[in-house]
Amino acid sequence: MEKEKVIVICGPTASGKTALSIELAKKLNGEIVSCDSMQIYKEMNIGTAKPTKEEMQGIKHYMIDIISPDERYSVADYKKDAKKAIKEILSKGKVPIVVGGTGLYVDSLIYEIDYPEIEFDEKYRQELEQEVEEKGLNVLYERAKKIDEEAIKKISQNDKKRILRILEIYHATGKNKTEQEKESRKNEPEFDYRVFALNMDREKLYERINKRVDIMIENGLIEEVENIYKKYKKFPTAMQGLRI
Repeated sequence: MEKEKVIVICGPTASGKTALSIELAKKLNGEIVSCDSMQIYKEMNIGTAKPTKEEMQGIKHYMIDIISPDERYSVADYKKDAKKAIKEILSKGKVPIVVGGTGLYVDSLIYEIDYPEIEFDEKYRQELEQEVEEKGLNVLYERAKKIDEEAIKKISQNDKKRILRILEIYHATGKNKTEQEKESRKNEPEFDYRVFALNMDREKLYERINKRVDIMIENGLIEEVENIYKKYKKFPTAMQGLRI
């Protein structure tokens, strides 16, 4: 039986994914499934570059504004909810267009990777954070390198979030991220994903990112973060985007 086709548009921040996906959806009678780990949160609008109603141009978007910043949301949750959205779009005879910049989310779909439900160990996270303060991030980077040399190749030495993720996965499961992905990739993808990756000159991309940050600040990014921080007492996973 032939699998139903799903378009996937991925690429770095500010590479033009949003504009392209909306134009494509208009031409193909499609609807968009966001694949961004921060746009799922309500009230986090400016800092996540969430498309406005005007920018959406009447195209329905899924997986945006679905949970509160004080709720925990995992890759496994995303995979389940995104598949539900894809099936809903297909049931209407429309084309699902998955759009995102969160590689972990994209991989969970197109490679059918089942990331384990890891219970967040707040005490262990605090220990890691304290170690960063006292000894520097490079100490954790080297430790993560010994645990998962394959995964660390794709990570900058300054990427604190992903370095901690490698350590936390191993701490919780006894297996590293690469081992788990290899095991999961034996599963057959449910849909026929057609993946398109956007790319552009690095200098031009950095210029676009810098301009975007300036616009975010002008539009009230600092005030947005302050308001969210005052309103909520905890940020189980949203804190990764807020950097607090």
